[in-house]
Amino acid sequence: MDSKKRLLVSLTIFLFVFVLGVSGFMILGGPGTTLLDSVYMTVITLSTIGYGETIDTSHNPAARIFNIVFIILSLSTIAYAVSSITAFVVEGELKDILGRRKMDKEIARLRDHYIICGGDETAATIVRELIATQKPFVVIELEKAKIDKLAALGPVLAVQGDATEDSVLEKAGIGRAKGVLSVLPTDEANLFVTISARSLNPGLRIVAKGNDPQSHKKMIKAGADSVISPTNIGGMRMVSEMIRPATTTFLDMMLRERERVLRFDEVTVPAGSRLAGKTIAESQLGDSSGALLVALRKGGGKDFDFNPAKTTRLTEGDVLIFIASPEMIKDLEKLSC
Repeated sequence: MDSKKRLLVSLTIFLFVFVLGVSGFMILGGPGTTLLDSVYMTVITLSTIGYGETIDTSHNPAARIFNIVFIILSLSTIAYAVSSITAFVVEGELKDILGRRKMDKEIARLRDHYIICGGDETAATIVRELIATQKPFVVIELEKAKIDKLAALGPVLAVQGDATEDSVLEKAGIGRAKGVLSVLPTDEANLFVTISARSLNPGLRIVAKGNDPQSHKKMIKAGADSVISPTNIGGMRMVSEMIRPATTTFLDMMLRERERVLRFDEVTVPAGSRLAGKTIAESQLGDSSGALLVALRKGGGKDFDFNPAKTTRLTEGDVLIFIASPEMIKDLEKLSC
């Protein structure tokens, strides 16, 4: 039985014993015994204080026997109640402390993870996607209630604190992180996170939420790699639903499928890769992993070559876009090393 259930049981027993004591003293107290007298006798017996008795039991054997039994029962009840309350307080605090230490250790072991600043519905969507695609991440949120709500979605590592403070970002492993997603309620807060994150880790990729279009340029200047407008995304989605419903349904199926997770994802050909110098056909990336290659961006370039020819030769820094599962992407990353 956990400490919470044990506490509820002890309170129920205490209430039962209290009612039993009042009833017993009323019945056995003799003529003239009032409800107040019975309550008083019950309270001083349960509390083991031992003030003067208001009900004389010296000439009533039945009342004395009841009093003896009730004293033993009261001592047992009080002992159980005190131990239950202590367990509830200590175990609850101890559980929080141990849980926090375990989480801190797990965060300290993370490398190339993502940091989500904020705990609103946008953050919940990000958390679901990162869990589905098996990406490591840490949430920074000031309100514990929001952290608990996100934790209900799956395994979530979190730091309770203000994401605009450098010490909190460092606790989330900003120096070892791969990227930051800032979805705080105000553009000012997201701008501040962008500045702090960029100063703490210049190599980060930073994606920030921007509600006001006029703030987007400021965030880019402050160090954000991309600024996302919820209003713009919502408008684009509505247009897509109207003019290309089948395509939108296909993408939704990819995002909502639970048994098999497929996403548009990317793999970069790293320096010294065994793939450098080989053609797409020679690399056999799609054949060995089952992933579907849909586009290629040459290293240093901005344009994409959709459905690249099998004779295209790969070079270091090339970015390959696939439709693949998280497991396929991991296999592709191993092959590209």
